[in-house]
Amino acid sequence: MPLGVLNNISAVYAENNLNQTQASLQTTLQQLSSGSRINSGADDAAGLSIADGLQANSSALTQSSSNASAGVGFLQVADGALSQVTNLLNRAVTLATEAGGGTLSGSQLSAADQEYQDILTQIGTIGNTTEYNGIGVFNTAAAGSAVSLSDASKVITSGAIASGDNLSGSIVVTEATTNATATLNMANYSGLTTAGTEAATLTSLQGALTSAFGANVTAAYSGGVLTLTDSTDNLTHTGSLTEASATPASTAMEIYTSDGTATGSSNYLVSVGVLTSGSVGTSQSGSSAGSTISATVGSTTSTHNGTSAGAGAGTVLGGTKLDGQADAEAALQTVTNAINAVAYQRGQVGANINTLSAASNIASAEQTNVQSAQNTITATDYAAATSNMSKFEILTQTGISALAQANSTEQMVTKLLQ
Repeated sequence: MPLGVLNNISAVYAENNLNQTQASLQTTLQQLSSGSRINSGADDAAGLSIADGLQANSSALTQSSSNASAGVGFLQVADGALSQVTNLLNRAVTLATEAGGGTLSGSQLSAADQEYQDILTQIGTIGNTTEYNGIGVFNTAAAGSAVSLSDASKVITSGAIASGDNLSGSIVVTEATTNATATLNMANYSGLTTAGTEAATLTSLQGALTSAFGANVTAAYSGGVLTLTDSTDNLTHTGSLTEASATPASTAMEIYTSDGTATGSSNYLVSVGVLTSGSVGTSQSGSSAGSTISATVGSTTSTHNGTSAGAGAGTVLGGTKLDGQADAEAALQTVTNAINAVAYQRGQVGANINTLSAASNIASAEQTNVQSAQNTITATDYAAATSNMSKFEILTQTGISALAQANSTEQMVTKLLQ
């Protein structure tokens, strides 16, 4: 081998090896300090792609478990409210049985009926006010609101009605001069609130007024205000004009579980029905009840079948009373039916709780498995990493020594020049 100084090949080899050793040592130290084997795409491109996908699965499954748990909370609130309804109905059974015994006086029957009616009111209150996170559990329908009714001198109530609303309530109109009266059932004139039909409806209403009072009483409607005018200013009226309450609608809640993929996603619809004195024990299974809740990771799918219980029609308690023995006996049968209906409703709620609990457990189990798979790919093997660190530290020391030796070899040329 010629002895020259233009290129120190030995030193170049030593420097390259030392640089590679330093890069490997840096990677190993990064793995040890971060706990992750993959800290950039350069470390393991394929492994990083798989790990990031598994991380997305894990995040979706973690939230899915929370979603299902929230659904369980929603249903547990409903079950607790229905438990109180059952307690109220049991008291109603006692009252109805007592009132049907035939030994109560008229005042005692009135007292029993008053408590009974209070129970029905309380059931309706539970249905209207029970909420979960601001969401009505049993129904979302608002009560009917008052609308304006005025005559030549005053406005009786306030609050406008909108196009499309239905009217209810009766108004007794009296003309003081003649003492003529007319009872107007406002449900017959709901067209007042529907755009395009006011003229025809007012004509019908005017016909009723003219028949009772003659031409001196007229009707007009504008901006949600019905105005009845008497040319002699002697018009009075009693009663109220109200917007008819909408039929209560059950609150449906969709519980979504997913592993982040389309095939691993599922919507579960839960609805506990409505609760009013006119509909006690109503339950609805929801259009998706009985569907399969599943979570899929890779080629593995875990499933649980949802409940497929049918809807319960409920029992109407509105109108029942205890002011006589016969009425009390009829009310007792109705209340007993309501208790059975509520029991059915609670059973369905319980089945849905079990289903959502299973969905939460499935999501949690899948999340654990996904996290384990991700950990296998990305976690640092500390036994191997510490061994590599020792190796690269030794190679760094020997590389520096070799580079120093290679550089010193070039100094031999100066001996020839002496």
